[in-house]
Amino acid sequence: IVEKDRFQTLGDLRKQWTESGVETSRATVYRRVQEMGYRCRIPQVKPLLNQKRRQKRLTWATEKQHWTVAQWSKREMPKCLKSSVKYPQSVMVWGAMSAAGVGPLCFIKGRVNAASYQEILEHFMLPSAEKLYGDEDFIFQHDLAPAHSAKTTGKWFTDHGITVLNWPANSPDLNPIENLWDIVKRKLRDARPNTLDELKAAIEASWASITPQQCHRLIASMPRRIEAVISAKGFPTKY
Repeated sequence: IVEKDRFQTLGDLRKQWTESGVETSRATVYRRVQEMGYRCRIPQVKPLLNQKRRQKRLTWATEKQHWTVAQWSKREMPKCLKSSVKYPQSVMVWGAMSAAGVGPLCFIKGRVNAASYQEILEHFMLPSAEKLYGDEDFIFQHDLAPAHSAKTTGKWFTDHGITVLNWPANSPDLNPIENLWDIVKRKLRDARPNTLDELKAAIEASWASITPQQCHRLIASMPRRIEAVISAKGFPTKY
């Protein structure tokens, strides 16, 4: 079964083995496949990368190949996170990080469009930058979400004299703040909030517990991420 398709999920393999009369656990399937010397694909969400996007990622990584950790430390990275407890309770959160730590959180009501995003930048990103960088220059990074790439948003950055890092599409593996949100999510699972207020409080507590050391370690991984993209010829990496 494995030899027919070496990139099946563990669930697929277990289902086929069960249909063949072999009852076994998921862990046993994984262990047996590894013992056989084959690589089984663990289900994981990966962004869609066509040839054009892979080439852009590869070009971007090649351009940044010789950036030092000090240069990456000049970058401020925001991200929105949607966390839910149980339907229909959920909350959208915006936060930013740098090698020096995290900035203040913003709880968002409704959908984020260009206008509301610029309000977030004005009232939360600028205070974050002041807290994390003081009077020093910095490079701002965000992905290519419509609100981020809107012309009016670009004008906002120009008017405020802020440099924005060019960014390849569908590249969460190049953004360390994704790993930071994973840390936040794990702590939320431990907190097990049951109400919207408890969820917000848990997110704030989790975010506040993030240390500058954690942020710096993530930023320091950027040269390795760049090398990983180049080695993978633009395909998704383990990050």
